[in-house]
Amino acid sequence: MDIVCLDMEGVLVPEIWINVALRTGIEELKITTREEPDYDKLMANRIRILKEHNLRLSDIQDVIAGMGPLEGAYEFLQSLRAMTQVVILSDTFTEFAQPLMRQLDYPMIWCNSLVVDEQNMIVRHRMRLHDGKRKAVQAMRSLNYRTFAAGDSYNDLSMIREADGGCLFRAPQNILSECPDLRITNTYEEFLCEIKGFLGT
Repeated sequence: MDIVCLDMEGVLVPEIWINVALRTGIEELKITTREEPDYDKLMANRIRILKEHNLRLSDIQDVIAGMGPLEGAYEFLQSLRAMTQVVILSDTFTEFAQPLMRQLDYPMIWCNSLVVDEQNMIVRHRMRLHDGKRKAVQAMRSLNYRTFAAGDSYNDLSMIREADGGCLFRAPQNILSECPDLRITNTYEEFLCEIKGFLGT
């Protein structure tokens, strides 16, 4: 039994926080897990910036409402789901993911949640588990699934290394330089071919 575990942002959909940065003009919000490996530090900084600029959850959701999958992502995911089981392992939040998952025909997603106050301000983030992507792959392997994992950021590396197979997809140069042992794909055609090789199809 095989299962493929995919990151969401940068792999299937654009980076949400970069789109928020472009809409608001707040450069600091362009920093993602491609640059900052400490997710808790990254989110604490984002929440501080949102508070400083009086940006609410609804403001971010307005940006997400105008987003869609990356070009070719829908077709890639449909082809993959026809071959094997797929789960999206993401450090995003249910409050962000829903409209994007709708556009991808609702694949299974495991992610986190936000704590919001009466003014619709994000107070803090609530992680399901620390290093949840790696632990999810561990749990699947304990259920006798053969796992393939892929992503593009620092917070994907532990799940890729934990899986039976995996690769980076469109990762930035800093991660490529630090992880020369990991396989690299840059197009959905290459990505699908890599997964097919793992599946033996």
